[in-house]
Amino acid sequence: MELTLLGTGAPAGLPRPDCPCAVCAACVTGRTNARAATSVLVDGTVLLDLTPGPAFAAARAGRSLQGVRQVLLSHPHDGPAMELPAGLPAPLRVAERQDLALISGHRVRAVALDSPGTGYQVTGPGGDRLLYLPPGAAPAGLEEGGRGDAASVPYDMVLLDVLGRPEALARLREVRAVGPATDVVAVHIDHGVPPGPELRRRLAAAGAHTEPDGTTLVVGDYPDVPEIPRRTLVVGGARSGKSAEAEQRLATFPGVVYVATGGRREGDPEWAARIGAHRERRPPSWRTEETCDLVPLLDKPGPPLLIDCLALWLTDAMDSAGAWDDSRWATVGARMLGERVDALVESVRETRRTVVAVSNEVGSGIVPGTASGRRFRDELGRLNARFAAECEHVLLVTAGIAQPLRG
Repeated sequence: MELTLLGTGAPAGLPRPDCPCAVCAACVTGRTNARAATSVLVDGTVLLDLTPGPAFAAARAGRSLQGVRQVLLSHPHDGPAMELPAGLPAPLRVAERQDLALISGHRVRAVALDSPGTGYQVTGPGGDRLLYLPPGAAPAGLEEGGRGDAASVPYDMVLLDVLGRPEALARLREVRAVGPATDVVAVHIDHGVPPGPELRRRLAAAGAHTEPDGTTLVVGDYPDVPEIPRRTLVVGGARSGKSAEAEQRLATFPGVVYVATGGRREGDPEWAARIGAHRERRPPSWRTEETCDLVPLLDKPGPPLLIDCLALWLTDAMDSAGAWDDSRWATVGARMLGERVDALVESVRETRRTVVAVSNEVGSGIVPGTASGRRFRDELGRLNARFAAECEHVLLVTAGIAQPLRG
């Protein structure tokens, strides 16, 4: 099948009309970043959703709508009625889990969603399969299985709202409807992420990509999308957004194990509030383990690990080694801590799991006024450097902006 992306933006388009935000402003000044509402032309026969001026959009892409035999709507189109060029069939919405066979040889099945609207599975005459989901939607009922709802055989291509509903991609991966060979295309792009390198970086971390309006894709011809890094270190200062960045990197994967190294602190309501805020951000499918014993987790196979954070892990390791006491540090503390760090680094090197770890960057601030404070700063700097040496991807987060240092 051949797909032409007549539009790839959110229903209101990008930039949004009269929106003063920085992303919309960048799209106004850089016209190549502008996106019309998402609409996809399949083999010149099936039109999924409508974009403003569809005939002109098709013409700009070097395509014609004259051969369209079916126009399918996936979500409520708010605002003024969409233009329907003369000669096109009236748009319709297929009832949930119903099938539609076209004279062109394409077969369409309506996929159930967890929100208003309809997703569409399109099977081409040659048997290749794609899934198209509307904005803000995730598939429902996947646990029921069967090809009809994509729970047993991976799709060749999936087009969905990766940024707005990352858990939709996680669900598809969980039931193996999206596999290593599935081409994941992000559509319904809105103003939540700056265009250009930041957008590409965010999507690459999810194993996805997006293309400009007017692009034609062939199902089965896979683009050169960067591989998802298996080990990532995210560093940053206090309240820099490093934890949120780490969580975003794994939001499209199911069954993530969130390793909280801070533990509980009885009688500290402020700490409890911090833990609660982190927990609220996590997808409900994630599992939490509160432990500083990282080596056994890294050594055994399993779903992705998110370790937050190495600074608290180091605090626990220094507590165990008695490293805060100068005399003990000079005798056995430094050796004990070194052995524990060596074991952690070795496990990171050997692990087969996907790992995203968070750590504090403390070397750019005020020099601590105590020997123990300077010791912690120095040891954390060394730990960060050694951990980063074992990671394919390293990010520095400053003021909520992630800057790739490696990968």
